[in-house]
Amino acid sequence: MHSGYFITGTDTGCGKTLVTLGLMWRLQASGYSVLGMKPVASGCERRAEGLRNEDALRIQRQGSRRLPYEEINPFAFEPPIAPHLAAADAGVGIDIASIGAGYRRLAEQADRVLVEGVGGWHVPLSERQMLQQLVVALNLPVILVVGLRLGCINHALLTCDAIVAAGCQLAGWVANRTDPQMTAVEGNLQTLRDRIGAPLLGVVPYMLEPDIRRLAVALDPAPLERLPEGG
Repeated sequence: MHSGYFITGTDTGCGKTLVTLGLMWRLQASGYSVLGMKPVASGCERRAEGLRNEDALRIQRQGSRRLPYEEINPFAFEPPIAPHLAAADAGVGIDIASIGAGYRRLAEQADRVLVEGVGGWHVPLSERQMLQQLVVALNLPVILVVGLRLGCINHALLTCDAIVAAGCQLAGWVANRTDPQMTAVEGNLQTLRDRIGAPLLGVVPYMLEPDIRRLAVALDPAPLERLPEGG
């Protein structure tokens, strides 16, 4: 049975893409064929071949097979603003049904598909639709990336509550050290362990130059292999 996971985060810049790449690498090292998808991306660069997002390009390159960019990132927008605003400026509607169809095509070609969200959990995709509606439509368990910085406990616990309230399954979480100056890191981690009812998949060290293999090693393969199948 094909399986997929949705990667969300406590906020923008918490390390969703790095964790997505690390999870892809870890799964590939375990013998799975893996593809990634970033359905919606703003802040794209205009190139001769069209709009391109660097995070989506990295996900494309990490995949077990080479696929056209548009299958990885079907909704690409140039302005680095909230996706619903960027889509409105472009006169484009972000269509959840078409994203779902694209996900299913990827799932037919790999053992695992990791879908990276945009921003945090409560991000509008349009005037009427939120990111969580996409996750519900895809029927995927969620992996939460927590950016370890001041305020992360509040952000993480609120996001966990929102995920559960949406009827989604929180399959696991990853702590990412985004602030090297953060104090009481272990205390914060223990507080989150005590209150998040899902396994901690790993603690990613702060890295000036991100190294996907080093990041992947920080992820614990045991709970990763026990994640529930979805999709």
